[in-house]
Amino acid sequence: MNVSLLEKCIGKIPDYPKKGILFYDFLPLIYNSDALSLATDMFENKLNKYNFDKFAAIDARGFLFGGILCERFKKGITLIRKKGKIPGEKKIKINYELEYGTDSLEINPDLSKGKFILVDDLLATGGTASAAEKLICKAGGEVVCFISLIELCFLKGRDAISAPCESLIKYET
Repeated sequence: MNVSLLEKCIGKIPDYPKKGILFYDFLPLIYNSDALSLATDMFENKLNKYNFDKFAAIDARGFLFGGILCERFKKGITLIRKKGKIPGEKKIKINYELEYGTDSLEINPDLSKGKFILVDDLLATGGTASAAEKLICKAGGEVVCFISLIELCFLKGRDAISAPCESLIKYET
């Protein structure tokens, strides 16, 4: 499949969200219906080999691809949210380190049982993905694969994740 169409649709914004960070912007990709359709087909091809029950998507950019994939595969989705975004009293929380600070993720444990494909837009250092994987396990679920649109291989984020990792676009440097 033609990854070059996807790569052409990724914007690169220097010094965002802070100086020294190169931000990979996938918004032009979702604006281009051909690129979004191709990305969805490529996600599907990569995920067909996995046995899973549901998707889990990471706040907030993972929600887009998670939503598209749950419709494509006819499976449900659970949302892994930033602190204070899960309604009600029943939630599990995990704190984790980012490349530029700390953050927290939460999940509803009642919506976190079974085998999951964990979805996000980008895999960098693996801090957020690892925290989300641990959160699902803590809630009684299992992550059978982590999938992302973009992987920054030079940051070795997949080393932080126990589950197999799949990505559509890989940047080696």
